[in-house]
Amino acid sequence: MDQVRFDTEDGLSLQGELRLPDGPPAGGAVLCHAHPLHGGSKDHPLLWQIRIALARQGFAVLTFNFRGVMGSEGVHGGGVGEVLDTRAAIDEVIRRAPGPAFVCGWSFGAHVALREAIDDERVAALTVIGFPLAPVGSVLPPMPAADRLGRFTTPVLLLAGDADPYCSAPELGALGERLGDATVRIVEGTDHYFGKREREAAGIVADFAVATARRRRGG
Repeated sequence: MDQVRFDTEDGLSLQGELRLPDGPPAGGAVLCHAHPLHGGSKDHPLLWQIRIALARQGFAVLTFNFRGVMGSEGVHGGGVGEVLDTRAAIDEVIRRAPGPAFVCGWSFGAHVALREAIDDERVAALTVIGFPLAPVGSVLPPMPAADRLGRFTTPVLLLAGDADPYCSAPELGALGERLGDATVRIVEGTDHYFGKREREAAGIVADFAVATARRRRGG
């Protein structure tokens, strides 16, 4: 595991970790963590397992802390500055593993990841986990308009537990219908945190990343 630092376009230095696969990277992946004001950071078992699963599939995986979290400079940006953080993370992982990037966000990080991906053609596929469709105690920036969501044709996996209080299956399905190319997966018997089901969730994410990479290559 390599400890890395990289800079945002507004001049902040962010803390991250890069896990490289055993062989030459097949691509790069960026993981975005949950809400900083509710204990979110790169160091969560769900993100650890996703990082492991993606590295085993040949991805160079960058996990990082949003601004103001642990060793990252700055202060919480209300979900706006964090879009710049994600863009900088994509810059860094593409520098390490040139080519299109896979982005995965959980909870607050899912909201940030979607808003970055919709404007970033370098994102080849996107997974959002536990997308916050119900109030989480903090105000988030508005979602992109419906017409922009409909024009967003990057493959998206929408993943949630069936007992997630912030992301109900019907609402997530409705979001999927608004996107141009979305797959919805609901895991039974778990909630927002996928407690003791982290490996299962990670396997779903890795399978999607591999499938979309193959689809992009025409394989």
